[in-house]
Amino acid sequence: MKKLAKILKEYQSLIIFILLMSVFRSAVADWYTVPTGSMKPTIVEGDRILANKMAYDIRIPFTHVSVYQTGEPARGDIIIFDSEAADNRLVKRVVGVPGDTVALVNNQLVINQHALSYQDKPLPVIAAKQQAEFDYPQANQTPADLPSQDRIEDLLGMKHSIRVSKLGSVRSSFSEVTVPKDYYLVLGDNRDNSADSRVIGFVPRHEIIGSTESVVMSLNYENGYLPRTERFFHSLISG
Repeated sequence: MKKLAKILKEYQSLIIFILLMSVFRSAVADWYTVPTGSMKPTIVEGDRILANKMAYDIRIPFTHVSVYQTGEPARGDIIIFDSEAADNRLVKRVVGVPGDTVALVNNQLVINQHALSYQDKPLPVIAAKQQAEFDYPQANQTPADLPSQDRIEDLLGMKHSIRVSKLGSVRSSFSEVTVPKDYYLVLGDNRDNSADSRVIGFVPRHEIIGSTESVVMSLNYENGYLPRTERFFHSLISG
């Protein structure tokens, strides 16, 4: 016991620092690695996103118990939640809040009987060339032949980028649903390649642990994990 007490006294400052940092990361802010492309083009594989854990609740550290609600998820927010249905931590965008009616028709959202507007977003020449070479090795392919298209979605006043398949998919449409109280409808920005509310159902309010608005850093998995310096402290909020 004396030896343990000596060790605790000797490393007291370090132990206090570790405890405080653990509490901070549990209840205030943290960062998470995004392993999939379900939120492309907004978030890409290898991004480390900053999670604001006080965006909606003040919680008891190391638990999901909320002691005070600081706000409610809004349409367009990118949320982080521990999904019981998926048995995983997920990052998706809120497109339907409690009371909303939401439908998807050929990748066009209809919210409260209002069809959203979309604008095609042209790829930069280099990015278009790289994607064309990745998807189609043939030399005669052009950006116009790309199987996916980036668009700007006007989410009732909140504009952001999405990616859709030109060929569509089984997830390109769903019939109108009403979002229940204390639940949210979420979709990935990569609309045809995301396991979201179309797979796991509505997200319960208590599963949401925070929101994100920026990338802290990013590593390129396809290029030897080299840092993507252009994405350091990159904002996820578009005008």
